[in-house]
Amino acid sequence: MKNICFYQTEIGKIGIADDNEFITDVVLAGEEEPFNAMIKETPLNKEAATQIKEYLKGSRKDFDLPLKPEGTDFQLRVWQALLAIPYGETRSYQEIAEQAGNIKACRAVGLANNRNPIAIIIPCHRVIGKNGSLTGYGGGLEIKARLLELEKNNR
Repeated sequence: MKNICFYQTEIGKIGIADDNEFITDVVLAGEEEPFNAMIKETPLNKEAATQIKEYLKGSRKDFDLPLKPEGTDFQLRVWQALLAIPYGETRSYQEIAEQAGNIKACRAVGLANNRNPIAIIIPCHRVIGKNGSLTGYGGGLEIKARLLELEKNNR
């Protein structure tokens, strides 16, 4: 059973879920919540909320939280590649596909990004089109642009 608690932030209400040992989900406004979660604040989701709020204020660049995203082997490789993108930098879908072990899997990288269960902390917002364009984001392109601008201004 997962625990989820909701917090108001600069980018709207977010839900943070854990399984008592690991952060399992960060849900942005408009995204689907984990179906098997009980509303309960825990020390872990509270700490995650504190770190996300620090990040959104520009005072935190790295997260120090135990994570346990659930997905396919390929999705897990993509999400691991996302964690390697430095704060304030971006990568293309093609670069992430290469890093995940399949240079031709750009579309699959896009799908994995879309299914990233731990938004912000696993920084799928740092993946952009090959031509530099902003492409889809679960929280909306406005939030993606805001997160990228925040990082650019606080490098």
